[in-house]
Amino acid sequence: MAKAKKREYIWLECKDCGQRNYRTEVNVSGGTPKFELKKFCKSERKHTVHKIRRK
Repeated sequence: MAKAKKREYIWLECKDCGQRNYRTEVNVSGGTPKFELKKFCKSERKHTVHKIRRK
């Protein structure tokens, strides 16, 4: 029997423009984490807050 996946791919979406700029892998064995990161947005051309979005 196959094991359940413990990691999952998510997108980081800019709060200002709504564009999904980054894709990363997170550990979901204890539930989906909820966090926000300040990352560079290409369309805004500045550092903005990005939050988790699933496709």
